[in-house]
Amino acid sequence: MTSTTIYDSDRTLQADDSLRDFDQPQKALTVTFKDLSVEVHGLGEDYGSTCLSVLADLFSFAQSQTSRRAPVQCWDNSTRGLDASNALDFARVLRKMADEEHKSIVATLYQAGNGIYDLFDKVLVLAEGREIYYGPTTEAKQYFEDMGFKCTPGANISDFLTSVSVPTERQIRPGYKDKIPTSPADFEDAYKTSPLFERMARQINTVSEKSLSDEVENLLRLRDAEKNRSLPFLSRQGSPYQFQIIWGDRWSNALQIASALIMALVTGSLFYNLPSDSTSIFTRPGALFFPIQLFAMNKMSETTASFMGRRIISRHKRLAFHRPAAYALASAATDVPLVILAYSLFQLIYYFIVDFQREAGHFFTNWFVLVLCTLCFSSLFRMIGAWCRHFGLASQITGWMTMVFMVYAGYLIPVPSMPVWFRWISWLNPATYTFEAIMAKEMGDLTLDCIQPQLIPFGSTYNGTQYRSCTVRGSTLGSTIINGETYMNAQYSVYKAHIWRNAGILIGFWIFLALMTAVGFEINLHSDSGSKVLFDQRSKKKEAATKIDTEKADESAASHDVSYMSLSKTVFTFKDISYFVRHEGKDLQLLRGVSGYVKPGQLVALMGSSGAGKTTLMDVLAQRKDSGTIEGSIMVNGKPQGISFQRTTGYCEQNDVHEPTATVWESLLFSARLRQSHKIPDEEKQDYVRGIMELLELIPLQHAIVGTPGEGLSIEQRKRLTLATELVAKPSLLFLDEPTSGLDGQSAYEICRFMRRLAASGQTIICTIHQPSATLFDAFDVLLLLARGGRTTYFGPTGRNSATVIDYFSRNGAACPPHANPAEHIVDVVQGRFGTEIDWPQTWLDSPEREAAITELDALNSNSNEEKEPETSTATEAVDEDQLAGFATPVAYQVYLVTSRQLVALWRNPDYVWNKIGLHITNGLFGGFTYWMLGDGTFDLQLRLMAVFNFVFVAPGCINQLQPLFIRNRDVFETREKKSKTYHWFAFVAAQLLSETPVLIVCGTLAFVTWYFTVGFPTEARISGQVYLQMILYEFLYTSLGQAIAAYSPNAYFAALANPIIIGAGLINFCGVVVPYSQITAFWRYWLYWLDPFTYLIQGMLEPVVWDIEVRCKSNELTHIPLLGNSTCGEYLADFLSSEPGYVVDPGNSTMCAYCPYSTGADYMRTMNINDSSYGWRGVGITALFCVSSYALVFLMMKLRTKTTKTAS
Repeated sequence: MTSTTIYDSDRTLQADDSLRDFDQPQKALTVTFKDLSVEVHGLGEDYGSTCLSVLADLFSFAQSQTSRRAPVQCWDNSTRGLDASNALDFARVLRKMADEEHKSIVATLYQAGNGIYDLFDKVLVLAEGREIYYGPTTEAKQYFEDMGFKCTPGANISDFLTSVSVPTERQIRPGYKDKIPTSPADFEDAYKTSPLFERMARQINTVSEKSLSDEVENLLRLRDAEKNRSLPFLSRQGSPYQFQIIWGDRWSNALQIASALIMALVTGSLFYNLPSDSTSIFTRPGALFFPIQLFAMNKMSETTASFMGRRIISRHKRLAFHRPAAYALASAATDVPLVILAYSLFQLIYYFIVDFQREAGHFFTNWFVLVLCTLCFSSLFRMIGAWCRHFGLASQITGWMTMVFMVYAGYLIPVPSMPVWFRWISWLNPATYTFEAIMAKEMGDLTLDCIQPQLIPFGSTYNGTQYRSCTVRGSTLGSTIINGETYMNAQYSVYKAHIWRNAGILIGFWIFLALMTAVGFEINLHSDSGSKVLFDQRSKKKEAATKIDTEKADESAASHDVSYMSLSKTVFTFKDISYFVRHEGKDLQLLRGVSGYVKPGQLVALMGSSGAGKTTLMDVLAQRKDSGTIEGSIMVNGKPQGISFQRTTGYCEQNDVHEPTATVWESLLFSARLRQSHKIPDEEKQDYVRGIMELLELIPLQHAIVGTPGEGLSIEQRKRLTLATELVAKPSLLFLDEPTSGLDGQSAYEICRFMRRLAASGQTIICTIHQPSATLFDAFDVLLLLARGGRTTYFGPTGRNSATVIDYFSRNGAACPPHANPAEHIVDVVQGRFGTEIDWPQTWLDSPEREAAITELDALNSNSNEEKEPETSTATEAVDEDQLAGFATPVAYQVYLVTSRQLVALWRNPDYVWNKIGLHITNGLFGGFTYWMLGDGTFDLQLRLMAVFNFVFVAPGCINQLQPLFIRNRDVFETREKKSKTYHWFAFVAAQLLSETPVLIVCGTLAFVTWYFTVGFPTEARISGQVYLQMILYEFLYTSLGQAIAAYSPNAYFAALANPIIIGAGLINFCGVVVPYSQITAFWRYWLYWLDPFTYLIQGMLEPVVWDIEVRCKSNELTHIPLLGNSTCGEYLADFLSSEPGYVVDPGNSTMCAYCPYSTGADYMRTMNINDSSYGWRGVGITALFCVSSYALVFLMMKLRTKTTKTAS
């Protein structure tokens, strides 16, 4: 993290500033947090971050401090997630910056303690956008008390100030009920007529004009200096940062290197040791083309990567660290060594396995040109990501351009044979210039011997070479030597003189694409400010949306009755809980002998400093850990946790994770239907959901789309939704991990009051909490206080006004000051902030309070075994057997509900669907017009094969698009729904597969219609129907393969890197198209060819459209053979034609024979190892079986990823 912070500081320096001078004072400020170990942490991602939220906050702080030239700084809720002590440290650093560096600092701080509040000079209080107070912090409390409001002793002044305008929370002094302001307008009027307002106005108006003008001049100078910083300077400084990012994501980059090695070995072995004769004349160009295709597909991951880092670039832009263009240019620069490394490893293996010409000039020319080509594609796909605001569109364009550039690279369709209306594509295609350059270098001075079967006729009756000819284009009549330059000129229009011209063009392409990427990021990068609440358009209650205060509802949720809720009386105990994880080969203990209990009706607070193990303990108690070792005992009503424990307990995690496309009502009903017993009528579940929504004031938001942070529900609304999602499951025990984190004082108070009412009704609740005010802390019955290392320092009742816990610490040497917040005080004490040498964990172990707590714990376990839990609902009387099931509903019902939700999610994600449909339409039309109305010549047979093969390339773009969606859904499932046993992993996978089915059928149909008839294939139903069916099966095949890769990938970028290995180096290589079956290396030919699903895909699509064709060679496709003696062509070639396919154009000719190698399409099919017309339908059937096995592979990958949660032993 230090490296990143230094990088950010470097962004704000002028060219003549010293980074060393800048870094030292900034590090001195950051050291206040006393946690420099965070320097070695990675920042992680949204789900399963490698960095604690506390460290992320500290990082954001340290990063922002590097903008030392900013005279005004704004901090929005920057203490969210910090405990009271760290929040106070944060405020002290702000105070220090204001004093020592003369900064003007504005901060919004939720639930700020008095220690934090006292550090600020002035406070601004708003109510519905109206200013009701602005003035010194020391006068604010008295101002409102004089107005008639009462501040409870020990309460946070900040909470008092925000409560005065809330009727349900303010306390009024006796005799002032009719005198206080009642509305925000009244408060505003009272302030504006007060002497304080006049005094503040005078302070503002008496600012020295000279001083102001000096500051303006200074700011303008700094602004001009900021603009004058050169882009090359910023890019040069950004390159080390890009390398740090690469090093931080070592596994993904290691996969790139590994993929290069794997592709080199696999693809190289496919073309192993090409012979120096005519048998390699067709495979040698394929061997040259394959690295272009493989690395182009490999670099498709750059589109995914460009979206993954966009949020960071936007943040850096807002903080004026650097321009997005500098990031783009730095990325292009850091590509160079990585591409050189990856391709060098590939080249060293591939080049010599294939046995290209072993001369240094050939080797390094090939290496140099292909490195340039890879850099071009890397910048091209990054540019597409830069210019697109939505990933779906970028993925569609990337997939389409990959297919287009590969088809028009000059290999699949030689340049002379390209349709004139698309030939211009080759001029703009880096792959075209690359293929021409490397082929010209390899073939330009190569000579090959023409041998059988290219040398015809052959057989026992044909001797010598005088009356035989070579079928290779460009060969000389009567000669058995093939000149490589002549061949490549005739077949591909490739010329040696273009080698270095093409290299220069590639360099120009790379520079141009890098610059366009920079422009795209500079223009297109934007960030939305504020939060948008999205509503379902189908709702008839949309008008209610305009009446919602999206920050907080006016009426208190806690005023509702909770007596109707089905609350079970649960006694929960845990004794001697220890938790170990493996770290660097050793067992690291995170919890040490923690014990406690929760009785029905109790509200237990779990507190401690950051890193004390609060969330870890919560996860252990709630059976949410799937790694490590747990020791101790956990009892529910005196019995060990059962199989149904996870689904019958509620767990509100710190991160509010929900399906973003669902509405609030749909989210809650989904949870209720799957987590309540399936024997409960659905109408009762819906009524229960409505009751919970009323309790938490979610009725006005019931048709709002949950969305993502920034676009959807606000933080406070998402907290309420998280709590409601658990409550609708009728939990017997409720765990809440920092439910008030990120909320303002009023929202936190409402949440605590509601929890208090739940507890009063018998609900068992354990809650971790940060920065509680004295009022909030007093709402809890029992406190479990942890010190660093997961050690207990106190467990027991808090007492009225926290008297019991205050007394405990006072008796042991840490008395609480009269006006201090008890919660903040005890956390500071156990952290050692007051300089005491007391070992608080040991003090607790030796205390009589611990002995009494353990005695009570054992008694609860004993008594619970003897008592029978009362039945609480007639609807649940007959569901005792459900407690023996891991899930509340059958798997079939789970599949139905999850599939229904996913179908709705796809409907509300039109970008994904339309981009997928658009890719198929454009691919179909492009393929159709590329291979427009094919004829019956021998080259047309090859084009028919390429037209079919072209359809295969719809897969990479679609796979790159579907994998991020699959992984996002998987992360939601694994983060929330799997841990609560809402539904089985089998139901998740089945839903992902079934929900794609309608889209795949539509896409396959559109691709068929736009492609099949424009190519000119037969229109008979038996033929077109077979091809259509095979195309539909292929839609399912590539989708299942992409999902199988995504199911086990840690993130979308990793999956994008894995795709070329499996799709490119694996399936496309060995299907018998690029390298015919007879020429595949024996090692692969006899097993991998037969295990490749693309083999049967090609058979099922190609056989019906080629087999019955009557071939008629064009004049340039005929091989001319000089005739022997006085015989005719028919007589001379009779023996040859008796065993080989083809026909003679004029059998009676006695001077020169014109031979066509195929007489029917079946002759050509047999060269592809399609030896019978039945192979077509056989290919369809086997493709269907591969679809089944591929879907089974998705289930298997998800099963391997799913781990069983740990229980205490």
